[in-house]
Amino acid sequence: MNNIMFQGTGSSVGKSFVAAALCRILKQDGYDVAPYKSQNMALNSYITEAGDEMGRAQVMQAECAGIKPDVRMNPVLLKPNTDNGSQIIVNGKVWKTLKAQEYYSNKDELKTIVKKAYDELKKDYPYIVIEGAGSPAEINLRENDMVNMGLAELVDAPVVLVCDIDKGGVFASLYGTVMLLEPEERERIKGFLINKFRGDVELLWPGIRMIEEKTGVPCLGVIPYTRVNLDDEDSISPAHNKTESKVTIGVIRLKHFSNASDLTVFGMYPDVNVEYYDNLRSLQKASPDLLVIPGSKNSVDDAKVLRESGMDRVILEMARKIPIIGICGGYQILGKKIYDPMGIEGEIKEIDGLGLLDIESTIGGDKRTRLTTGVTADGTELSGYEIHMGETVSGEEPFLTLDDGRVDGAVSGNILGTYLHGIFDNDTFREKLLKRLGYDTQEETYASYKEEQYDQLARVVRENIDLERIYEILGI
Repeated sequence: MNNIMFQGTGSSVGKSFVAAALCRILKQDGYDVAPYKSQNMALNSYITEAGDEMGRAQVMQAECAGIKPDVRMNPVLLKPNTDNGSQIIVNGKVWKTLKAQEYYSNKDELKTIVKKAYDELKKDYPYIVIEGAGSPAEINLRENDMVNMGLAELVDAPVVLVCDIDKGGVFASLYGTVMLLEPEERERIKGFLINKFRGDVELLWPGIRMIEEKTGVPCLGVIPYTRVNLDDEDSISPAHNKTESKVTIGVIRLKHFSNASDLTVFGMYPDVNVEYYDNLRSLQKASPDLLVIPGSKNSVDDAKVLRESGMDRVILEMARKIPIIGICGGYQILGKKIYDPMGIEGEIKEIDGLGLLDIESTIGGDKRTRLTTGVTADGTELSGYEIHMGETVSGEEPFLTLDDGRVDGAVSGNILGTYLHGIFDNDTFREKLLKRLGYDTQEETYASYKEEQYDQLARVVRENIDLERIYEILGI
């Protein structure tokens, strides 16, 4: 079938990065390839040129493959907005908001959707690199599975298991995963990769030989722990955490923090640190040069948490001394009021914001998903993307005049708010901001930096896996 599927012994074992690396390797070797993940649960999302919303990890993988992101690469996206419920994005558009049990009752319909998306993608790309989710050994979910072995069966894909040795217990997790699968599912597994290894690999091989004998599954490589600064599903990159820095960018790690990828770009600077504050004590101890209140999937609840924790008072104190930037939900939180008359985000219908901007926001209406360009008051051109429900009425100067004539955001002194995700990815805007913070900026563009990171990831993976065997599995 000219496809290969990377499943994992658990979440965050490196499936996304291994799939991305293979996409880049195939591109380097002259093959047309596309990534695919049937169902993604993430608050890191992106908007395609067609205005469709999809998971950020598949966007990163598409960039590795040298192609434009396409919603067929991630036909189902779950965006949690409560502890037991998610907004369901199907083929890039809001489909329903469901609790977990309700979601599983719709699996038959969704299986048809994900299969159609895969089939259409396969018509345009001869090779497909598929990413699973979590672990295939989640036996309580197997009956309705459409993202691990259920998907492998649906699209007839051979499977390579990815294991994370950095967490410990790699052989037990590998053995347990294989043994919990049905015999016909085990037959699909063509090999395993050990990821995030530190140390002398020769000391690991005796264990590898034993686990090969016990499972009947061959090892296809041991990938060393590698620090690359790339967008993942929800993770915050450790590459941001610098021991010494000239500039510190503080980020409020909201309970419903979304689009952490807005901050990924600062990983390209060796002495710009990004710190995350998720409680009152960490915020009180902080002394950032800039504070960012990021995107939120539930700005009403996040505003409530900030107030009840006392973090709001510290933010107001910081506002007297340093710039504060709010993005999307963070922009709404900067205002005077947030209204949710339809209860979209919960039972609270109205809540006070921080009051740092003279704005009021109302949750509701159609979800706006589109790529956007605009110009600031000083003539700086910006591009980004909008993902939000609701409207904001502002009594402040706007931040941007958009390409369609609308205005976006608000500016008051050192406080700035915008609905535009990705503003820091704009080289000119970011360099001006860092200069304002006293940082000597650099010439490298973010686009070229990302390409270097993709190539670095591919180089490490290429050098440490049995690529010949991987290509045989792909039918190359």
